[in-house]
Amino acid sequence: MGLISLLFSNPGLFIVLAVLLLYSVIAHEIAHGWIAYLFGDETAKRYGRLTLNPASHLDPTGTIMLFIVGFGWARPIPVNYYRLRNSRFGMMSVALAGCATNILIATIALFLLQLPSMNTSRIFSTVLTILARINIILGAFNLIPVPPLDGSKILMSFLPDDAQQIFARIEPYGFFILAFFLFTGLLNPVIGFMENLIYGFIALLLGLL
Repeated sequence: MGLISLLFSNPGLFIVLAVLLLYSVIAHEIAHGWIAYLFGDETAKRYGRLTLNPASHLDPTGTIMLFIVGFGWARPIPVNYYRLRNSRFGMMSVALAGCATNILIATIALFLLQLPSMNTSRIFSTVLTILARINIILGAFNLIPVPPLDGSKILMSFLPDDAQQIFARIEPYGFFILAFFLFTGLLNPVIGFMENLIYGFIALLLGLL
């Protein structure tokens, strides 16, 4: 899914995709911050992170990964979960917001692909197909319940307090756990399952429109 080759074969297409994909990961993080703000936590706003300015969000490693392997990340939005009203529902809502944003972007892209005017343009259809595909990957990947991914926060919102504390102690090591699962391929079936769920959900939505 790497897109770096486009930089040399079709620089214009690469620039368009770069902007759209970078804002996909930025929108994911901003969504976390806005929902946290609605639930009473102003941390992201106080740090100036509720902005579309890419300089406030981009992570160099996450950006490179986005174009090399097809998924990446922006700098995580700071959220103080202790400040959220209705802490369990607030935690779940904040965590879901990012994935829901990527799914919404993918849905819009796939909807536009159904329009005859878009299908007749090779450039538009290519851009929309890649945009939808990568946003579905981002949504599926982040739904996995391994810290520090959003899926772990969604799972924690349903767990009793003791289990939440165990998850919280694991989180500092979450990156290494996640890297191990990715390196061994153990997460591949899970990611595939999540992607199929998202595709099915989008197909249902588009069928209702």
